[in-house]
Amino acid sequence: MRDLPLRDVYKLLEPGPVVLLTTARRGRHNVMTMSWHMMVDFMPPLIACVVSNGDFSFAALRATKECVIAIPDVSLAERVVEIGNCSGSDTDKFARFGLTPRRGEKVDAPLVGECFANLECRVVDTRFVNKYNIFVLEAVKAWRRARPDDPKTIHHRGFGTFAVDGEIIHLPSGKP
Repeated sequence: MRDLPLRDVYKLLEPGPVVLLTTARRGRHNVMTMSWHMMVDFMPPLIACVVSNGDFSFAALRATKECVIAIPDVSLAERVVEIGNCSGSDTDKFARFGLTPRRGEKVDAPLVGECFANLECRVVDTRFVNKYNIFVLEAVKAWRRARPDDPKTIHHRGFGTFAVDGEIIHLPSGKP
């Protein structure tokens, strides 16, 4: 074993796939890249996510209490990174990056047509927003394209480094 700088701990524990979070406020759609999120409960599906108060999406999420988490596959990796490298305060990211906003059923925030899955979410807990910028969301409607069957997602490893999902293995588990 050797010392690991504490600033690199997040690289070891970075949660699930890099996703896109969309919001809608005052007739304006926005999309941001997000990798700091985690499942909190299975049913109803609860998801905790960090949206920095410096992000343009923060004010919209706080005001409307709804969003969409759109899950891209690896084919969108370059666009996903570029989306994360600019601000919605001065950029229409849907137009700039050729994303198709689609109407959902439960929230006003748009689905992202190019993503293989979209989760319409409502904020259900804001107790950690002021201190940690953590919103707890409930997925109230989920969408998934039929193809691809097994999409490859990207996972942030820090400072421009990403891992792509690898081989899927199945092991015995007490859960179905």
